[in-house]
Parts: sequence; structure tokens; C-alpha cells
Amino acid sequence: MISIAPSILSSDFSKLGEEISILDKSKAEYIHIDVMDGSFVPNITFGAPVVKAIRKYTDKTFDVHLMIDNPGNFIDDFINAGADLITVHYEADRHIDRTIGYIKSKGVKAGIVLNPGTPVSVLKNIIKKLDMVLIMSVNPGFGGQSFIDYSIDKIKEVKELKDKFNPNLLIEIDGGINKENIKEVYEAGVDIAVAGSAVYNGDILKNIEELIERTK
Repeated sequence: MISIAPSILSSDFSKLGEEISILDKSKAEYIHIDVMDGSFVPNITFGAPVVKAIRKYTDKTFDVHLMIDNPGNFIDDFINAGADLITVHYEADRHIDRTIGYIKSKGVKAGIVLNPGTPVSVLKNIIKKLDMVLIMSVNPGFGGQSFIDYSIDKIKEVKELKDKFNPNLLIEIDGGINKENIKEVYEAGVDIAVAGSAVYNGDILKNIEELIERTK
């Protein structure tokens, strides 16, 4: 069964704690936290203090997606704030192997994110070390974008690497996921689907259940 990771980027920030409490009662297994710096991506969201502030509202897995330059400089901040899993962009870190190794040395799961234009082949040498690969199915920086169709091919490529080198790897998809396409990405090999608008437009609990049901 697919896991849903609601993206708090689509939540109402004026009542973020309240909405995290709702997610805590849902069938979602992860909470996806998009950290943007206004440099690597053209938007700014929040940092480690906000992650720390919302940690008290749930025990669900905090899936922290660092859309920032030089992410290795900030790993300790997010670990101390309560991150359970940290993903960093291949394109943003010149020393990606070192960063992944450091995250894992702290007892936190680690993953690499690929932008739409980044080929899956860059993962070949490091995939054995990873807990997750996150495939961006939109260009990062803004919510509400449409799903990029060739992402399906990338999912299948990562699935081949997973089957060959790292059977425990989690494959996550982020961008434009909705009730119409979630089954297709699941059948291509996705374990975790990040969803923003598809979760927050309407009844949060009902939307999460419906997304899961669509994959059965």
C-alpha cells in the first residue's frame, strides 16, 4: 500500500499546529516539510525553528526536504529540531556522499532528491547508501504545479536500481500528485507520495483516505 506524505507547504500557516494535529489522526505515515532558501529555489518557507515548534504535535515521521544551497551546513539544525528523514538535492551539494554519510551517522535516514532535468544515472554509485530517492515531478519552488509526465519513466529507472542494488530503498514522488495520477505512480514503483493541494483542498482526513484507496 502506498504511503501518503502531506506537504505542509499547502497548509494554513496561521494554524499550522492545529493542522499538524489533524494529520496526526490521519492515515498518513509521513509529514513532508519543504525547506526553501530563496537561493536554490525562488521561494522562502521556513527553517529549523518551525520544525522544532511543530514536532510536539505529532509522532509521525518528519520527512524534511531541504531545497537549499549547501545543505550540509544545516544538517545538525534539522536533526536537533526533530527530523526523522532528511533529503538533499543532488544539484545543491558538491559533496553529496559526505552529506549522506553524515546524516546517517547521526541515526537519521537520508535521501537524495532529483530535479526533473537530472538523470537517474547520477545515483548509480551512491544508491546503496540511501534510504530514499525523491523524484521531483514538478520544478521545485512552488506548490500547485502540474505533474511532469516523464517522471513516470524516472520512477521506473529508480525502481530498477532499487531492485538491483538496494531492495530496502524508498521511492518518493513530489509534485502534482492527485487522485487521478496516484495509481499510475504507485504502479510504476512509488512507495511514498507527497501531496499538497490534493490533501488540503477540502476535508484533510477524507482526502488522504481517498488517495490511498485510489491505489488499490
